[in-house]
Amino acid sequence: MNDRITISIVTHNSRHIFDVLDNLKTELGLESNYDIHIFDNASEQSYIEKLEQYGSFILLHRAEENNGFGYGHNQILKKVATRYAVIFNPDVLITKKALDEMIQRIKAEEQLAAVCPKVLNSDGTTQYLVRQKLDVFDYMLRFVPFQSVKKLFDKRLSYYECRDLPDDRTSYIKMGSGCFMVIDIDKFKQVGGFDERFFMYFEDNDLCLSFGKAGYNILYTPFETVIHLYEKGAHKNKDLFKIFLHSMIKFFNKWGWRFF
Repeated sequence: MNDRITISIVTHNSRHIFDVLDNLKTELGLESNYDIHIFDNASEQSYIEKLEQYGSFILLHRAEENNGFGYGHNQILKKVATRYAVIFNPDVLITKKALDEMIQRIKAEEQLAAVCPKVLNSDGTTQYLVRQKLDVFDYMLRFVPFQSVKKLFDKRLSYYECRDLPDDRTSYIKMGSGCFMVIDIDKFKQVGGFDERFFMYFEDNDLCLSFGKAGYNILYTPFETVIHLYEKGAHKNKDLFKIFLHSMIKFFNKWGWRFF
């Protein structure tokens, strides 16, 4: 093990990644304790060429086909020699200060497998991505386009989205978002990493439940924040929605069906 930190980013033609890399270059500079690994899942050649322009600032890994989010992170995280890593979406902006402080948090507590920040929209509002429980009804409720229906179940959605997490202290949670997560790689390997049966969606929930099953904790910190340029692809794209449904079925088949 060495004292460097791995940043693992998986991409497939993500349009935000260049803003993300420019932000990291500004925050980290050309020399830092962070190694930025980009695993590209068979993007277009012009996209690859643009990534290659970042030169030695990134370590670029290329796949011939798109095998999914978890697969890409596994290819990086199961091979690096660092103790800690950051699972980092190609649409997330962060400061070096927040990165460093989350690394210190995971180092300070032996039973921590992961640390998750407060996730914000670009306008500063909160994205409620933490989960303490999962059931089919709440998941599908999020896709209902009628605000009147959502308002009817607002209290239930509030509980589901963990909107009551305190802002003045850290909290232990069951499931954080895979859009950004600082992890202990030893513990990640111990639980088998990401389950690659999930091409996309639910793999982060699955990983967190695996950490919990192994007896480890996940910490939520409201003191460090990231900006997630979230586009809710499954809400807008039929193909992505199909992938979402397939992953949901795999998740509940694995962890037990809970409808309400």
